[in-house]
Amino acid sequence: MSTKEHSWPVHPKIFEINTWPWLMNFSDIYGHNIKLDSIPIELIDQELTFFDVVWLMGVWERSPIGREIAMNQEGLQEEYRKALRYYNTQDVVGSPYSVYYYHVSSQLGGRDALKSFRADLTAHDLLLILDYVPNHVSIDHLWTLEKSDVFIRGTLEELMTKPYDYFSVGTTVYAHGRDPNFPPWIDTVQINAFSSEARSKAVNTLLSIAEQCDGVRCDMAMLMINDVFSKTWGEKAGLPLEDEYWVDIISQVKEKYPNFKFIAEVYWDMEWDLIQQGFDFCYDKRLYDRLIQFNVQSIKEHLSADINYQNKLLRFIENHDELRAAAAFGAEASMAASIITSTLPGARLIYEGQTHGYEIKMPVQLGRGSTEEDNIVITEFYDKLLKIVPGREWDEAKWLLCGVEPTDSNDFSFKNIISYQWLKGEQRLLIVINYNPNHSKAHIRINEIAYGISDWYFTDLLNEKEYKYKGTDLDENGLYVELEGWKSHIFDVKKK
Repeated sequence: MSTKEHSWPVHPKIFEINTWPWLMNFSDIYGHNIKLDSIPIELIDQELTFFDVVWLMGVWERSPIGREIAMNQEGLQEEYRKALRYYNTQDVVGSPYSVYYYHVSSQLGGRDALKSFRADLTAHDLLLILDYVPNHVSIDHLWTLEKSDVFIRGTLEELMTKPYDYFSVGTTVYAHGRDPNFPPWIDTVQINAFSSEARSKAVNTLLSIAEQCDGVRCDMAMLMINDVFSKTWGEKAGLPLEDEYWVDIISQVKEKYPNFKFIAEVYWDMEWDLIQQGFDFCYDKRLYDRLIQFNVQSIKEHLSADINYQNKLLRFIENHDELRAAAAFGAEASMAASIITSTLPGARLIYEGQTHGYEIKMPVQLGRGSTEEDNIVITEFYDKLLKIVPGREWDEAKWLLCGVEPTDSNDFSFKNIISYQWLKGEQRLLIVINYNPNHSKAHIRINEIAYGISDWYFTDLLNEKEYKYKGTDLDENGLYVELEGWKSHIFDVKKK
């Protein structure tokens, strides 16, 4: 087994796979049923070579009742029709976040098949992460048959007056899992974050998961924070326990698996709270929002945060919850945004299909994906980008924002340009992005480099061009850049 099995890079590149349709697609291509233990090695070479981590989304056993709900819920049926013009009940496999059992689905090959796939990943120096859903389990989960305080309970009156918020198992009324800002997830039952027994079950579940992978992406992690949980459930939750949920859970898991990583799906500007409670990486939804609003100044302000905080953020322009980037941003802007999210410090997430420019968002309840033509321009772009984004060799590098200045007093296009650098000894990487549809130009002040009287070569790895500058000119004026809308440079900077 590779010695890098648990060697996480500082700035990991993560590839998210919607597992069920991914395998279904390859089964169609190869003409036979492909499960996790029969994935052709050439697919790993082709699809995953330039990543550090694979996130297999949706491997756990899904709820049978949840599948029935997914087949019959009117709003979901409309989403299915948008994704698949012709779908049938066989295409609906239920939500991966209505977990029936934390066992690898037999439809995907089961635990042994996952073990085989992980061994293939390890042979390619790839790490594996899986899902964990702390807030709820499926309404038909075996725990609902136990007499315990694991779940939030309701009353018969609440069941009668709020039938979409509550359900019953025998004579016991339970609450559906929920985010306080939205209707409940009616295929789930709400776990009580203040229950010692619930926490014990969570630890045991995560210890079992940690035997099978290198980390977990925790769904809606902020819902379990004491303040949030108390506001959501009030007296039904009881009194908070002494330790925060995640402090308690993460510490126990890391005691046995110290290199196991916790990644938080988190919103509401609660990233710092969860980092303090033990998470290794947190979704950077704030950056996503600023990118999709095309607000360059707010992006720069966001990137001026302390580097120790930035190293803990997971950057993305697409995942299974968001619209496809090519559709949401537009093709050209999506490529510019991806250069930003792929070259910043912290974790970088790319979703399956993003590198092909797919535009159809797939509901997670579907086991079959749509058929789309590759966007050749986007595909060729990612073929280049993934080879040159900062990888393990930059783990010890210093990252800094660069100054961006006008070329003359009447030209304000410099405000459209974002620039930053990676420095490690004599290695220097400079990224410059025109995050705007209009032609823009600027002088880039590259800090921390003493140019002197030497000649300097700027090799654009993205566009395969080389530029020569005199050190004295760079010291006096900075680097002059001129970019068409949405275009970028990724420079390897060397003194000659």
